[in-house]
Amino acid sequence: MLRNLPKVSNDDVLVGYETSDDAGVYRLNPECALVQTVDFFTPIVDDPFTFGAIAAANALSDVYAMGGTPLTALSIVAFPGKGEVDVLEQILHGGASKMQEAGCAVIGGHSISDDEIKFGYAVTGLVHPERIWANAGARPGDALVFTKRIGTGVIGTALKRGIASNRHVPEAVESMLRLNLAAAEALDGLQVHACTDITGFGLIGHAREMAMGSGVTLEIESERVPLLAGALEYARQGAIPGGLKNNREFASPDVEVAAPLAPELEELLYDPQTSGGLLIALSDADAGIFAERFENAVRIGRVVERQGKAIRIL
Repeated sequence: MLRNLPKVSNDDVLVGYETSDDAGVYRLNPECALVQTVDFFTPIVDDPFTFGAIAAANALSDVYAMGGTPLTALSIVAFPGKGEVDVLEQILHGGASKMQEAGCAVIGGHSISDDEIKFGYAVTGLVHPERIWANAGARPGDALVFTKRIGTGVIGTALKRGIASNRHVPEAVESMLRLNLAAAEALDGLQVHACTDITGFGLIGHAREMAMGSGVTLEIESERVPLLAGALEYARQGAIPGGLKNNREFASPDVEVAAPLAPELEELLYDPQTSGGLLIALSDADAGIFAERFENAVRIGRVVERQGKAIRIL
């Protein structure tokens, strides 16, 4: 659909929608560019304050994934006209608290009446035009490093079905609440060749975008991919979100499974994440430095010359 839209030529648009990147980047001058993104979704947890905070962390993540610093945010609200006002207030407070943690100013927003609650933000950040972390610069020989555990989609589905354990849900919520700020700061001074945050398209979907944009193959070692506690168990029990099925249908034609893989683990590689971690391509040496600086960094694979499919699962 996007291919059919009229293209506007503008030399100051440094990153547009053509490469399916996390955010757009517009150059203001040789030293400064705007990073712009928008994201919102329906509630994924019962507590309204927590929902608002997760929505904020998720929206902020796109700016961090581009190497930018969040500056301002506009809230996006859809809420029932006859809904409880204190619930909406808690959602807004939750979002504002996470924005405050990020040092990002909420300067307004827009709301509509809707029977289904939706919440999120449009976030604007700043980045140096020569230090943008796009998703299309991965190079053969790079290490692939990931910064969070996956499985939020499956655990969220298990929660909705009433089969999620109280032992597993808090870890998933904590992961979604955690900003990618610390990971981005730990990359300071390193040569990041490509970066993307893992959200709705799942690990495979976003890795595919990096591989396609970079013209390479990403080899992912499935046993190295960090998983949230309980995620495999719920996948075995069939707590599969609709988004996971859509992700697999779309991305799997570009995926080669090069080794026997447990079905539930393969499912999780397509699991849609909310406020997921950063997937980073950088040299072996810089990957080692990053791992020393950031304890949650996990090397999950490598970048090789394009060989058949965009993704190879080992």
